[in-house]
Amino acid sequence: MSQENEHRLRFRDAMASLSAAVNIVTTNGPAGRCGITATAVCSVTDTPPSLMVCINRNSAMNPVFQENGRLCVNVLNHEQEMMARHFAGMTDVCMEDRFRLEEWQTGALGQPMLRHTLASLEGEITQVQSVGTHQVYLVEIKQIALSDGGHGLIYFKRNFHPVMHQMAALA
Repeated sequence: MSQENEHRLRFRDAMASLSAAVNIVTTNGPAGRCGITATAVCSVTDTPPSLMVCINRNSAMNPVFQENGRLCVNVLNHEQEMMARHFAGMTDVCMEDRFRLEEWQTGALGQPMLRHTLASLEGEITQVQSVGTHQVYLVEIKQIALSDGGHGLIYFKRNFHPVMHQMAALA
């Protein structure tokens, strides 16, 4: 194995130790409707409210996201692991059937919003940049729906894990 490839694999192993919230990023528009499970989602700034979303360039969803120009980041709760698995392609459920499995609603910008998430953030894609193997989307958030309750879902050491809210853990 080349030193460069070994370095890349060690980087991937190190990143597996970086706990990350699990999200389903969706889009709907002229190019169609699709979604993908993503952990590479990060706040950029609150003025204007903006997120960064990274998607592998090999994903067939990239042209759909880019043509639609809008998306929704659905921050999953601890009971939505199976949906994360479906949208990550870990099951045999096709894209259209994924949108039939649970309760979906249409957000103010026309994007698919999964009910019962911790948060759903709809926005407009303002920039797309290629970095290595990924497309980096900068998204200006226009609409936000928040849940009052629920526990988190993270991806850590290549597996899904619930994160209990501190108050629930004390009860």
